[in-house]
Amino acid sequence: MNILFFTIFLLFSSLVLRLGYLQIVKGEDYKREIERKEEISVNTSVPRGRIYDRNGEILVGNEPKRAITYTKKQSTKPEEMLEVARSLAELIEKDEEEVTTRDKKDFWILLNKDEAYDRVSDKEKKAINSDETKTKTQRQRELDSLVRDKITEEDLNAMTDEELEVLAIYREMSSGYNYSPQIIKSGDVTPEEYAKVSERLHELPGVNTTTDWERVKNSELAILGNTTTPKTGLPSEKLEYYLSRGYSRNDRVGTSFIEEQYESVLQGQKTIAKNITDKAGNVLETVPVQEGQPGKDLVLSIDNELQKKAEEVVSRHVLAIKNGRNSQMFDRIFFVMMDPNNGEIISMVGKQAYYDQESGRYKVRDRTFGTFQDAYEAGSTVKMATVLAGYEHGAIHAGQTMIDEPLHFRGTSPKRSLFNQYGRVAVTDLTAITRSSNVYMWKIAIALGGGSYVRNGPLAIDTQAIDRFRDSFAGFGLGVPTGIDLPNEAAGQSPAKPDANKILDFAIGQYDTYTTMQLAQYVSTIANGGYRVAPRVVKEIREPSPDGKTLGPIATEVPARYLNRIDNSDGQIDRMKQGMYTVYYNPRGTAYSTFKDTKGYKAAGKTGTAQRNYYEADRNDPWFGKPTINVSHVGFAPYEDPEIAYAILAPNVSSNTGYIPHPNNEIAREMTDFYFELKKQRIEDGEAGPNTEGTLKESSDDTVIREGE
Repeated sequence: MNILFFTIFLLFSSLVLRLGYLQIVKGEDYKREIERKEEISVNTSVPRGRIYDRNGEILVGNEPKRAITYTKKQSTKPEEMLEVARSLAELIEKDEEEVTTRDKKDFWILLNKDEAYDRVSDKEKKAINSDETKTKTQRQRELDSLVRDKITEEDLNAMTDEELEVLAIYREMSSGYNYSPQIIKSGDVTPEEYAKVSERLHELPGVNTTTDWERVKNSELAILGNTTTPKTGLPSEKLEYYLSRGYSRNDRVGTSFIEEQYESVLQGQKTIAKNITDKAGNVLETVPVQEGQPGKDLVLSIDNELQKKAEEVVSRHVLAIKNGRNSQMFDRIFFVMMDPNNGEIISMVGKQAYYDQESGRYKVRDRTFGTFQDAYEAGSTVKMATVLAGYEHGAIHAGQTMIDEPLHFRGTSPKRSLFNQYGRVAVTDLTAITRSSNVYMWKIAIALGGGSYVRNGPLAIDTQAIDRFRDSFAGFGLGVPTGIDLPNEAAGQSPAKPDANKILDFAIGQYDTYTTMQLAQYVSTIANGGYRVAPRVVKEIREPSPDGKTLGPIATEVPARYLNRIDNSDGQIDRMKQGMYTVYYNPRGTAYSTFKDTKGYKAAGKTGTAQRNYYEADRNDPWFGKPTINVSHVGFAPYEDPEIAYAILAPNVSSNTGYIPHPNNEIAREMTDFYFELKKQRIEDGEAGPNTEGTLKESSDDTVIREGE
């Protein structure tokens, strides 16, 4: 028993000693640990990545700005923020432009809380509080709304300029999220304001002076895209998407085109620190978790010097036509130039005319996105695809001669080629391209549909021929997405169940609609020997530039994507290239007058004209549904070893089919000339040409992503 009592004594003594140690020696430490409530991540934004052209010229950069921020804690009370706002108002000037009537009313209530709530009668309060169908929060919200309604214009007008300035600051402070820095003033912070606030930070809890940044564009190119501002923050329609990826609500994100498509690359890695708070929301400790890094830089395939020239040329032609006759339905032109071997877009331009009320003149605005979103009937530029589809399905053979003559079908008007209204002319597949024979294409369509032409007989062909046509055309990228690395690409329109006459229209490019980008991919497929390559505007992703001028190391080199190879032999493709060559250099070619005297290079191409009806306007527009003309042009150069492929589309150029301007041909000549002049000048200056990436064979290594083969 003595041994047992002694053992119990020792155990209790140990317990007392241990409790004493915990309470006396470690008591404060454990008390702090118990009081710690949560760890809250605080993300600090970093500058977005820059965007360069292929030669290292900055298209979109960042300009540093002095900024004053405020970080609200969970325990911060409105009265405390009001005191800080009053102190800040003595140090900085804040514009009240964005202050709303609702802001003024809420601020007046904050300043005159007792008086504001006394304006609501006891009867009104009782009616609200007695409604048990509503939650306490809903009843309070209803009471606050009633209090707000009691505030008069006279009350708001009595607010002084000083109070309005305090309100403008307080508004920014209260709109932030707990523990996330909220910008109070940025960009127009004067050195004096910055210094004054910096000196008194110890008197301004939550306030900090820092460096913010502003997105700066050095190009009007619309496809560069836009970003939100810290005030707008995350777009509401994608709020949950971004929050689930670690974004803060007031982060800037890309909202369109390149800025949106490459958001994850440009955004960068934010500085992350954890605020360890107690139960009251007071910050006990700030622990750094991750150092921030600016977003990676993008190097585009676009050559900015070539791009500026193309914008000038296209704008000039848009204004010339719009200020000319019969231009009621015309307002835009599109141009794309790309490397047919790897899909890199060297230049893409869309310009649209609009009437400026202030100056009383037509001006142009950028519509580059229209190169891959606006689709139109392209006309005869698709005739190489028609002939190649005829080869593929056995409707004709290479070198076949057919008679171009007016076609007479029962119950319809005669159908003719433009160059041959009444006679009978023997044409081969090459001549059909040179002189743009409609009849040759129609006879291919009839043969493709299992029919035959009988003068004054019915147009009897299998309407399934349209499916064979479209399958072949898709191999070139016509009527299907091109795969360009930009969002919201259009595939054009492919109406269902056409009749036999519409199939004939399809064969000459006057039924389905295509974008300028699709036309550029199509002619590139012919130029490079039959490979459809996805167009792309981003060439490289680089590590952040150390100084904003020198490009950083390559992080990722974006490879070419070859989507498929068309089902035609090399010989069949070469025949179409020969036909395109004669369009430029045979006196009977439809672009001979424009391209006959090219110097230093030989090219090949095809012109197009499509009759259509105008449906882009409102139904009340007097021109709605009226006949008009589209003109187009596709080509490549040099003929022997193509470096560039190009497409131009100018819809609705005239309301008079007897008067058709051809900016398509003139733009094609001006831009090919400029390309080779620029290349020559850069070589003489010891610089790289606008496109010196090599040929398809040279780039077809293991790094190339091939699809569909």
